[in-house]
Amino acid sequence: METRQIKPFSVEKKDIVLVRPSKPTPSDTLPLSSIDNDPNLEMICQSVYVYQSNITASNTDARALTTIPVFQRLPDPVYVIKEALSKVLVYYYPLAGMLKRHSDGRLRVNCKIGDGVPFLEATANGTLSSLNYLNGIDVATAKQFVIHLPGKTGADEEGYYHPLLVQVTRFSCGGFTIGMGLSHTICDGFGAAQFFLAMAELASGQSEPTVKPVWERDRLVGACPSEFVKPPADSLATSPYIPTTDISLECFYVSSQSIKRLKQNLTQEETETEVANPENYTILEVLGAYVWRSRLRALKLNLDGHTMFTLAVSMRPHINPPLPDSYYGNAFSGIHAVTLGKDLNEEPLLKAVKPIRNSKRFGLTSNAMRASLEMREWIVEQKVIVDATGACACVTDWRQLGLIEEVDFGWKASVNMIPLPWDMFGFVDLYIEGA
Repeated sequence: METRQIKPFSVEKKDIVLVRPSKPTPSDTLPLSSIDNDPNLEMICQSVYVYQSNITASNTDARALTTIPVFQRLPDPVYVIKEALSKVLVYYYPLAGMLKRHSDGRLRVNCKIGDGVPFLEATANGTLSSLNYLNGIDVATAKQFVIHLPGKTGADEEGYYHPLLVQVTRFSCGGFTIGMGLSHTICDGFGAAQFFLAMAELASGQSEPTVKPVWERDRLVGACPSEFVKPPADSLATSPYIPTTDISLECFYVSSQSIKRLKQNLTQEETETEVANPENYTILEVLGAYVWRSRLRALKLNLDGHTMFTLAVSMRPHINPPLPDSYYGNAFSGIHAVTLGKDLNEEPLLKAVKPIRNSKRFGLTSNAMRASLEMREWIVEQKVIVDATGACACVTDWRQLGLIEEVDFGWKASVNMIPLPWDMFGFVDLYIEGA
C-alpha cells in the first residue's frame, strides 16, 4: 500500500510591490506629537487577522469543488485588499510616506508623490483549519504571514522606513490572513483600529470612510519640565531571566466562570478584613492583578524590590478640549500601581487590585494627562531609552477597539487576531482581548 506523504506547511511569497494612493495626495513633511516622538515607541507592531472563506453550497457545484481551487472561484482577497488600501491611503496619506528620526531627535513623516505602502501577496499550501485558525500558533509560523523586517523598523541606510506594511496570504480553503505591520510612532491601538475599519468600509463599497482622519499632532506636544524625578533603578525588582531574546507568544482563554470565581474570592477577602463598603471590581482590575502577581512569580522577581503594574489608558476623553474622534495618533498615557514584590507575592490578591483601582482614580484627570505629556517631552529631549528589569507588567485592554468584530472586508468579521510579540520599553506587552 502506497504511503501518502504529507507536505510540510509552507508559504509562497511573491515580490513586494508598492501600493500608492488612488488619487494625488499632498507633498508634506509632517511633525509628530510628544508621545509619537517617544523613542521607546519607535517600532513596527505586527498583527495577523484571520478571515474564513465565505463560500456556500448554493454558489458552487460539486464538479467545481473538485476541479478548481477555492480561492480561484471566489472574490480574490488580494485584489480586494490592495484596491481598498489604495483608496484609503488618499485619506491616510502619511502612512504611504517615509519616517525618519532627524539629528534634533525628532521624527518626521516625509510625504511625496510616488510613495506607497509595501504590499506582499502570498499563498499558503494548507487550510486555516489545519492551523486551528492560528489559535495557539507559534511565533515562527505566525511570522510567515507578515512582511519580514530587519531590526525594529526595517530602516534603510539613510534612516528612512515605511510606517505601514501589508501582506495578504491566501489559503486553499478560500480563507486568508491580513498581516499588518504598523508603526507605533504613527498610531496607537485606537488609531490603528480606525484606519483598519476605514479600509474595510472602502472594500465593502463605501465611497469614503465614515470617519475622516485628522493629523493635528501639535495638540499633544508637552512643555518639557525643568526637572524630572526618576525612580532609583536599584529599588526595582529584577529577574534572573531578563534580559532575554527567548520570547514566546501565548494566548490564555479565561472563562466567565473563572472571572466570577476571582471576583467572589475578592468579596470574601473584603469580608474577612471587614471592609465597610465592598467595591465591585472590573474584569480588567481583577485579571490585571492576577496577571501581575503570576508574572512576578513566573519571573522569580526578587521580593525586596519594587514591582509596577502599568495600564495604557486613552487620553482622548480626559484632555480639554477633547481630541476629535478622527485623531489617529498616539493619545494614551500610562497609569501606574507600585508595590513591593514581597507584598504582591504574599498578601491577598485584594492588595494588588486596590492599587490598580486607585491609580485609575488619580491617573484619569486632566492634570495627570498634562504631566504625562510633559514626561514624554522630557524623554524625547533627553533621548531616554527604558531598559527592562522585569519589574514592570505593562497591560493593554484591546476589548473596546473593534479590531475583530467590526472589521469586515466582505468575508464577515475576522475569526481571530494574533499580535506578534514586540519589545516595547524593553519588555513584552501583555494585552487583554474580549471573546
